[in-house]
Amino acid sequence: MGTVDEGDAMEVAAASGWPGSSRRSHLLQFLLHASKRLDLRPIVKYSALEFFDARFLPALPRKMGFCGARSGRAVRSWLVEPLRDSNLQLFALVAVWIASKIHEMRPLAVKSLKALSDRIIADQHFTCRDFADAELVFMEVLGYNIGCTNIAFIHLEELLQFREISKLGDLVNMDVCMEILDILYETEDTSWLFNFACPLAASTLVTAYVISVPKQKWEFPIIPWVQFTTSYAEEEILKIVMTILMHVIKPDEIKEKNKIDFSM
Repeated sequence: MGTVDEGDAMEVAAASGWPGSSRRSHLLQFLLHASKRLDLRPIVKYSALEFFDARFLPALPRKMGFCGARSGRAVRSWLVEPLRDSNLQLFALVAVWIASKIHEMRPLAVKSLKALSDRIIADQHFTCRDFADAELVFMEVLGYNIGCTNIAFIHLEELLQFREISKLGDLVNMDVCMEILDILYETEDTSWLFNFACPLAASTLVTAYVISVPKQKWEFPIIPWVQFTTSYAEEEILKIVMTILMHVIKPDEIKEKNKIDFSM
């Protein structure tokens, strides 16, 4: 069983200082907007977020030598020298492209991504060849690590099987769960949670249950269920649940969960 060490995760994130809170938030909002415009399936969206936010952005400074020591062969490309915001937005779309190749029988066509980029990337127009070049750079930065089994959304889908056991599960809307995940991605203070995909999924489900199910109907033993399924301690799950609640609803509303109207 793993343990969630918030201090270590946040220390690592803070140490790099890259790409900066404002820039990161803008890039993730861009990726989420692109996902909506492309009408991506959730698994594609969250795989793209994992590739771009959890792997590409943290690894890029090391690959470019910004941290004093290079990790393997240095990346050399006009797409990263200089590193403009428009180029990072291109890499975000490349993350979507790669994720669609993994999860879709008919992946997104590069022409579709180029057409979208022409509309939503303001500073530069990229060619189809630029997308291909960016894909090679992206894969090199990731060290060709595009495994995507340990993603919070996948664990969340597995945990939602409790809806087959209890009719109360019908009240837990997957859209609410995804709204929570999106908010956590966009919030710098909670991005570290995605380093712990399984407990995050368990805590997201508990949070969605608390928000969606009226208090007088709290009959299903949701905490024991996720604890049994994930083998994580109740204290760890509840700690993350409280962190999530503090960021997705107002603090004074936490005391009256049965009155919450979750609409974002």
